[in-house]
Amino acid sequence: MKRKILSCFLGIIVLLLSGCMYPNEELTKNQIPYKDQIQAVQTAVNDFRKDNGGILPIKTKEAETPIYQKYPIEFKKITPRYIAEPPGNAFESGGIFQYVLVDVETNPTVKLFDLRMTEAIRDIKLRIKTKGYPPYKKQIAANVFSLDFKQLGYDAPPFVVSPYTNQNLSFVITGSAEVYVDYRPDLYQVLKKAGTKLKPGEDIRSILVKDSAFVPAYSLPYTLDSKTKEPVFLEE
Repeated sequence: MKRKILSCFLGIIVLLLSGCMYPNEELTKNQIPYKDQIQAVQTAVNDFRKDNGGILPIKTKEAETPIYQKYPIEFKKITPRYIAEPPGNAFESGGIFQYVLVDVETNPTVKLFDLRMTEAIRDIKLRIKTKGYPPYKKQIAANVFSLDFKQLGYDAPPFVVSPYTNQNLSFVITGSAEVYVDYRPDLYQVLKKAGTKLKPGEDIRSILVKDSAFVPAYSLPYTLDSKTKEPVFLEE
């Protein structure tokens, strides 16, 4: 009798463990930017556009929405006719990526917006709200500052991992308390390799997007310093 009870107990544990492992496996899949999934969405977007006189399957956003968040794909418009369902890594399927379009006027292209950055920024903003004000540390450019994260209760400055170079990227804040990811380290590396001729005064974030599946989520505009030719925040 004891053996039967023990056997049943072990069986229940195995079932529980297997149930816990499955979501983790699915979570891993939902975090991978599969090229074939991106291409499948691109094909669906192209077909929808062709059948609808150039109209794009996107959600309507306000005019002042940041450019790389402005054109999210609305999967309801392309499923199931053009694609069976949203990819597993899409936000709509429980994934960590928002599928967006860039170059909508000339060459609508599918890219990914990494939503993990949203959580990190949300946490920083919550701590700022709790404190009552943003503890500015140093001015980096006009209306761009670093933060004193110790005053916000962090043991170490928070960061996100770059989708372009896998290096750690820090955060900056504006005078209006909007938090952004600082992509200057990424831009610096890409600029060293890029053969594109860029001019001071123009937004250079497009060089990150050009050969990548990602858009620079929560980014401010950048340009080239007229003297050093290094990436700096673009001042309006």
